[in-house]
Amino acid sequence: MRKQLSLSEYRAIDLTLFAVILCVAELMIVRAARFWYADQLYTVSVVAPVVAIVMMRWGPWAGIHAVLGGAVFCLASHGNASHLLTFCGGNLLSLLALLPMKALGWKKIRDDSFLSVCFGLVVLLLMQLGRALVALILGNPLSACLVFFTTDALSLLFTGVILWIARRLDGIFENQKHYLLDGETEMVIK
Repeated sequence: MRKQLSLSEYRAIDLTLFAVILCVAELMIVRAARFWYADQLYTVSVVAPVVAIVMMRWGPWAGIHAVLGGAVFCLASHGNASHLLTFCGGNLLSLLALLPMKALGWKKIRDDSFLSVCFGLVVLLLMQLGRALVALILGNPLSACLVFFTTDALSLLFTGVILWIARRLDGIFENQKHYLLDGETEMVIK
């Protein structure tokens, strides 16, 4: 007899899997960049696309991944406490992307390629803005805060491509409560 998972058990497993994916991918990217491209100012990150996917799946639970992504990046980059606060705290501003998701509806964003990609870009831009604002509050000059946008510019393309692919995969870029309850899955929820 198959044991039924509760929605909270399924969510915990799902959030954990996305956290592991985020940590491993971000760590590999930071290490590869430091080894192969140490002289480059640009960075690429999976934090925004993973946070956008988790946000679509579970809403505000994506805040966990936003903070975790900032922490992994900082620790892998040997950042100090100020960097950790800047990235972890700044990434939380991405939760404001829940407002357009609520206004437009998750299904409309999920079903439209353009809106899906734009949603991911909004998540990334909010992260960058959040980092810049936290850095400014911590006393950094405005010119230093603008670097958060310029050095992470490649992540815009990366985020767009990942979300364009994710929305095409069944059940990945979709509200999980709806997905599990619509009867199209073998997962059994209590």
